[in-house]
Amino acid sequence: MRKSSANGTKGQTDWNAINWRQVNRRVRNLRQRIFRASRQNDLAKVRSLQKLMLRSYSNTLKGVRQVTQENKGKYTAGVDGIVTTTVAERNELADSLMSVQPWRASPARRVYIPKASGKLRPLGIPTIRDRALQARVKNALEPFWEARFEPCSYGFRPGRGCHDAIARIYNVATPVRRRKWVLDADIKGAFDNIDHEFLLKALGDFPARELIRQWLKAGYMERGVFHDTDSGTPQGGVISPLLANIALHGMKAAVGVKYISRGDNVGKRCLIRYADDFVVFCESEEDARNARSELSVWLASRGLALSDEKTRISHLSDGFDFLGFNIRQYRAPESRWGWKLLIKPSRKSVKSLKARMVREWRGMDGQNIITVLTRLNPIIRGWSNYYRSVVSKRLFAQLDSWIFGREVRWARKAHPKKPWYWVRRKYWGKLHPKRMDYWVFGDAAGEGGRLIKFAWTPIVRHILVKGGASPDDPTLQDYWKWRRSRHHVELSGRQQALAKEQGGVCFRCGEALHNDEALCAHHIRAPRLGGKRTLDNQRLMHLYCHLQALAAEKSERDSKRFA
Repeated sequence: MRKSSANGTKGQTDWNAINWRQVNRRVRNLRQRIFRASRQNDLAKVRSLQKLMLRSYSNTLKGVRQVTQENKGKYTAGVDGIVTTTVAERNELADSLMSVQPWRASPARRVYIPKASGKLRPLGIPTIRDRALQARVKNALEPFWEARFEPCSYGFRPGRGCHDAIARIYNVATPVRRRKWVLDADIKGAFDNIDHEFLLKALGDFPARELIRQWLKAGYMERGVFHDTDSGTPQGGVISPLLANIALHGMKAAVGVKYISRGDNVGKRCLIRYADDFVVFCESEEDARNARSELSVWLASRGLALSDEKTRISHLSDGFDFLGFNIRQYRAPESRWGWKLLIKPSRKSVKSLKARMVREWRGMDGQNIITVLTRLNPIIRGWSNYYRSVVSKRLFAQLDSWIFGREVRWARKAHPKKPWYWVRRKYWGKLHPKRMDYWVFGDAAGEGGRLIKFAWTPIVRHILVKGGASPDDPTLQDYWKWRRSRHHVELSGRQQALAKEQGGVCFRCGEALHNDEALCAHHIRAPRLGGKRTLDNQRLMHLYCHLQALAAEKSERDSKRFA
């Protein structure tokens, strides 16, 4: 994994020879030790372990892999114009990060991406070196705060997500509860306005505190002009979401939320927060207004303020949107309480999906059916999986009917001189072997590839994460293994079977399969060498573990050939 050298660190890393199972185990063990020491409030031990994590070679390798192979922005350069795409470049980056040298953070590169409202969201893209170092620092800082974060916080935290926030809202907003008024709030420019001094004070004597100060004060470049950053953390940095959560820690106490020992919320208010979006459930409209005033004062000390455009107070009978879902109580005279709670995809989300699908269909004029399936299937699968845990079945059927109209329009435009019976036979048929549906769109005249339907996605209720549970807690490893297994349903049939057999972990690196990396079925004996395409000859791996395994097999064959 690392060659010895008498002359510094140059040339010590061999990326293709790295034992990722060992690397992940060392980083995971250190994270768990920091978490445990934080829970025990042993700050001296925490700082010692954090220094060890910051010096860890395994942590450096994991950070380099994250920013150069796993993250979506791996091909996006910072102000230096450098991206790291080859094995040699990753070796050089890992070695340079392990060398002892004064670090000077580079400014971020300012880019803009469109928001759902039509406005533009500013992003600050650090250099690839700064991103890799931020990933290393994050592994030292995050487990300490994971032991202290409030259980009502769900955004940008390991093992938690949007669906946990919605599941918590479902428990709080049921008709049996008395909190009927909702403060639906959004913090105005949260990432851009966090007070630096407050954030640095919250970090205390964290060993890499001065590094974080550099990233906060590094500024950004826009159209060749340098701009200072007196507040905020660049939205686009690896460590920025964690810093935002640290700045917003303590909101539960500010709102006056009360819990009993077993975790039940017994106060007059209840808070659910996802990053800078949050909702507060109150018993009266007046109390919701008071909560808004109290939170405004609390946020001001952090340099933040509520957005007047996106913050409103509403009754559950009127409903509100949160994270793309609509939460509302409907009249139900037949029920015991006279009301029923339904959570559905919001109208805004449906409208956004249709607009995107229209753009995709129009962009595929003149393309073949394989291109259509390749571009649309991931969109349909991702959207339906996101909304599969709420009341979506009727909407899924409606979307399938709408999509059918787009299919007919595309097919007729592709073959304007062909009769309908010819077009129908070419693109529609019983293409799903397990469904008696003769109107499945796809390559009916070829290999039988098909466009999946929204209605094929079964409704599966999401199970809320337990209290303040964290994957860094060494006592809850069985619990997290069980939670990971629930994600197997999102995989294809063959991958699903392999994931279950492997216990939800990558066969090569031992990490969880469901970590947003692409997955590949690796053949133990390649088909071209006589191997069969059966499950017992395949192992499920992350894409880059698969590529490393192929490189190792090729190296072994070459060594035998020239031996």
